[in-house]
Amino acid sequence: MKETDLYSELSSIRNIMERSTKFISLSGLSGILAGIYAIIGAAIGYSIVYSYRGGLRYRNYYVTDRDIIWQLFFIASGILILSISTGVFLTIRQAKKKGEHFWNPVSKRLLGSLAIPLIAGGLFILIQMIRGEYGVIASACLIFYGLALVSGSQYTFSDVKWLGFCEIALGLIAASLPGFGIVFWTIGFGVLHIIYGAIMHFKYNQ
Repeated sequence: MKETDLYSELSSIRNIMERSTKFISLSGLSGILAGIYAIIGAAIGYSIVYSYRGGLRYRNYYVTDRDIIWQLFFIASGILILSISTGVFLTIRQAKKKGEHFWNPVSKRLLGSLAIPLIAGGLFILIQMIRGEYGVIASACLIFYGLALVSGSQYTFSDVKWLGFCEIALGLIAASLPGFGIVFWTIGFGVLHIIYGAIMHFKYNQ
């Protein structure tokens, strides 16, 4: 057997094994759009939190104001729903382009790995909001989201794991500076998503 034929056969075997163990139809464009949605949401949040208070400075008052926090919660929930809807639509389209089924055993395992940290994190954040512990919300969002990405990365591209590590690190920094929560939220869910989405798009979706 020629060396080129052997290499081609090994590549085919590797692709088959990868398709059977990893979900490879994630859309990089969905990451970019999710980042844009997050930045738009952060801009709206900024107008609520800072505009009439004199600029972007560390002020613990904003972290503990119940009305402002709940407004931000509903904005974040809207951004989350929009991002998930966009991600599902573009990922299904990407799977069809590759001749794959979107809902398969691997995608189910991926969803299960993502769901546990996300549900736990969502409940933790809701409990903290009810208790009035607003200072941990932004950091908890980033940390639990990062943990979900690291957990789910075993069933998809390894790039997802590195995004998760970045989100966790950013969340830990945000925990020490709760008055700047909106800034770290923007970086984590906005800027990092756009960078990650661009890398995924040009690396895998071309």
